[in-house]
Amino acid sequence: MTEPSENVGRRSRHFMRIFNRLRRFFTTTFIGGLVVILPLTIFFFLVRTLINFMTNMVSPVRALIPFSEEIPGWFLDFMALAIVLTMFFMLGLVVRTSTGSKMFTQFEQRWLTSLPFYNLLRATVQQFLGRKKVPFSQVVLVDPFGSGTLMTGFVTDDELGNGYVTVFVPTGPNPTNGFVFHMKNEDVKFVDTRPEDAMRSIISVGAGSSSLFDLPQAGEAVEGDTEKELPSSQN
Repeated sequence: MTEPSENVGRRSRHFMRIFNRLRRFFTTTFIGGLVVILPLTIFFFLVRTLINFMTNMVSPVRALIPFSEEIPGWFLDFMALAIVLTMFFMLGLVVRTSTGSKMFTQFEQRWLTSLPFYNLLRATVQQFLGRKKVPFSQVVLVDPFGSGTLMTGFVTDDELGNGYVTVFVPTGPNPTNGFVFHMKNEDVKFVDTRPEDAMRSIISVGAGSSSLFDLPQAGEAVEGDTEKELPSSQN
């Protein structure tokens, strides 16, 4: 009587292992397909929403154009779209001026920031258009104490105003700890290297930091200086 019960227990455990493997397989496969399809679906949805939004904006302008019945529809749509884009451009010119920027900032802080999800949408649009950098996307070297010792850091906020930026300096080998410094912009050395390479050098306690110091070697000609030296070499 003991052996059959043991065999049944073994078989049940075996089937449970197979069932768990199948469940993990179908779950991970489904999630993998969702990861591929969902961004594309959101992208096409946003494009469609943007097209509908522009069409609704162009339609009233198109109705104001005289002789609209004698002009092809595609030309009217083009003219209406050009007018809307010109309005956007003129608004951008106004905001670029100091007076316009101050007026918009005051209006935004007083009215717009109190709207639900405005700050989130504003940050998302700025990142999408490249107006705002994603945190930890810019690697810098800083000397916060003025001792000549450079520290590897990442810009976390470049909109403080008054010429200051916020820099996070991780500690190695655990980059989740670190220090936050508010540095003057002229005291921050921006490095043209990938954030993952800089983070890898921090985790490896400084190994591979050469990418942070890719500067011209002593005596190496810099582009632009060679042109100045050519006439003297020919004399």
